[in-house]
Amino acid sequence: IVGGHEAPEGAWPWVVSLQVLRGGVRFVHLCGGVLLGRRAVLTAGHCVDGRTDPCSWRAVLGVHNLHKHSRHTARRRIRRIIVHSEFRRETFENDVAVFELRSAVRYSLFIQPVCLAPAALVEPLENSSDCYISGWGRTSEKGKISPVLKEAHVAILPSSLCNSSAGYAGLMNDKALCAGAWAGGTDTCQGDSGGPLVCYHPDTDKYYLIGIASFGVGCGRPRYPGIYVRLSQYRKWI
Repeated sequence: IVGGHEAPEGAWPWVVSLQVLRGGVRFVHLCGGVLLGRRAVLTAGHCVDGRTDPCSWRAVLGVHNLHKHSRHTARRRIRRIIVHSEFRRETFENDVAVFELRSAVRYSLFIQPVCLAPAALVEPLENSSDCYISGWGRTSEKGKISPVLKEAHVAILPSSLCNSSAGYAGLMNDKALCAGAWAGGTDTCQGDSGGPLVCYHPDTDKYYLIGIASFGVGCGRPRYPGIYVRLSQYRKWI
């Protein structure tokens, strides 16, 4: 996360670190994910990118510092990986995947599933200025990933602006959202992909999952806010 700060411990109990086996000896963080249920984690399709063998992955839940697992932390191996059949690597269309865990996790204050927005709330939430991104990704475009979970406050920006000739110039599809700041400075970055974009709804006093981090041009650059999968378009698929 660029332009964010360390999240309070347990603030985002649905955030998952998806880790891949390196050299057959240790797991390293590759992408974020979002807990949907006791054994399902949603992430970005491009995170899988050739690493389709479930045995090379694990999910770490209820973790704050990736180097210091606590008694709240759960580690799970993966039973299977389902990438959207129409995921396109070139355009990032349908950039979603689900990881099925080998065994269910127990919910706690530090491990909770995310809320998906009911139909009536989708429209207001997709135009919200009270949203958060979180992850262990790079803290600057050329920087290192963060050992502790970071968060940043962002607004959903109009697609007409993000996709204009001043910005992505048509690279965004209609099943994507754009969030961050037009002036730059706050964004997801490498290692945050697949992680949650949640927006707050005051009437229900809840955060709802609106998007998952998909792609961008650089990190935190002016006129290139982060692009997120627009999850309202994938409820059936999920």
